[in-house]
Amino acid sequence: MGKVTPEPEPHLGKRELNRVVAASFAGALLEWYDFFVFGTASGLVLGKLFFPGADPGLALIAAFATFGVGFFARPLGGLVFGHYGDRVGRKATLIATLLITGTSTFLVGLLPTYEQIGVAAPVLLVVLRLIQGFGLGGEYGGAALMTIESAPKHRRGFYGSLPQTAASVGIMLATGVFALCTGLLGDEAFLSWGWRIPFLLASVMLVVGLMIRLHTEETPEFKAARLRREREAKGKRQPLPIVTLLRQHPREIMLALGARLAETVSSNAINAFGIAYVATQVGLGREMPLTGMLIASAIGIVVCPLIGAISDRVGLRRIYIAGATFCLVLAFPFFMLLDSGRQPLIWIAFILAYNLGPTTMFAVQPTMFARMFGTDVRYTGLSFAYQFSAILGGLTPLIAAGLLHWGHGAPWLVAGYIAIISGISLVSVFAIQEPSEQLSLQRKS
Repeated sequence: MGKVTPEPEPHLGKRELNRVVAASFAGALLEWYDFFVFGTASGLVLGKLFFPGADPGLALIAAFATFGVGFFARPLGGLVFGHYGDRVGRKATLIATLLITGTSTFLVGLLPTYEQIGVAAPVLLVVLRLIQGFGLGGEYGGAALMTIESAPKHRRGFYGSLPQTAASVGIMLATGVFALCTGLLGDEAFLSWGWRIPFLLASVMLVVGLMIRLHTEETPEFKAARLRREREAKGKRQPLPIVTLLRQHPREIMLALGARLAETVSSNAINAFGIAYVATQVGLGREMPLTGMLIASAIGIVVCPLIGAISDRVGLRRIYIAGATFCLVLAFPFFMLLDSGRQPLIWIAFILAYNLGPTTMFAVQPTMFARMFGTDVRYTGLSFAYQFSAILGGLTPLIAAGLLHWGHGAPWLVAGYIAIISGISLVSVFAIQEPSEQLSLQRKS
């Protein structure tokens, strides 16, 4: 294993740290809003508007396939922006990812439908989804590191969870806007033009996010690492971050990939697929599951930083194991509650599954993964692990729709899929070494 260089304590004051947190949160909010807007729209309207004429079940599969396509561009974005994030800086890279993500989402809201321009409509939708995925690929790692690398080491679990809270806010905003539009406009107006509103609103968050990010400082750890790298280089050509990562951290990469699977798969199964399942398979329409997910995400805004604060006391790995265990245990009961057709039980299903499972893991995920990689390759390492595992997460609504079709409408194959993935993550997390264990092994090597 590579030589470990002690990481300097950050020197940001409280005011500067709060500004960094605000910048990370604003960018992460746009990322998650864009992500969940597309996912929610895939389950509710994109099949009808861009893939008409097909069987409703096949149209839903086609819409979820478009949603999943963006996840194939995310690893490329993660590698490209991870490289520049580790070489040029976190701040400059995050400004670029914000522009790409926000602009592509806004343009989806301007797209003509299949009825207007024919087959060119789904083609353009896929192109914009790929561009959005490319930008999203570089956002996660940088937004998390901006906060983690600027926070006191003994409170990094809490501060690292704050940008993660943007996921719950993003779900709340996305589902809230969709619920408001469907409630106020009615089906005809919503399908005609109202579905565009959630996508067009991304422009507002883009402007706000840019204004905040342009006035933030680079992280102290990256500045120190860049100075050290320049002193050690002495004119020598440095290997690419991805090359260093693969040479020095192959074990960490595989474990981080495996650990993240439960979070990304369960999150997409609960949100994008769960809403569509209640709306179409259970036959209760869009409003009830959207409201349930809205309540769950609102609770997640409180749960996420609370979990982060607890992790500073009990340890990151224990929290992550708890979240993966809940995903495994709740996989079948989740669909039992949805199949009940009763509003209180359906809402309870969304609240418990979302907050005890993916939100619990998500709160500590970037801080736990950041400890696994050195500063010089950390952006690349986080992006690599996060975005390559995200492929399976992005395909989960499509896989779940296929399993549902294969199971003749019964959700048990989907539940089994979630349980198996959660088991893989549990094994991976148990194999991740705590920082003290890593340092002990590295000193011996």
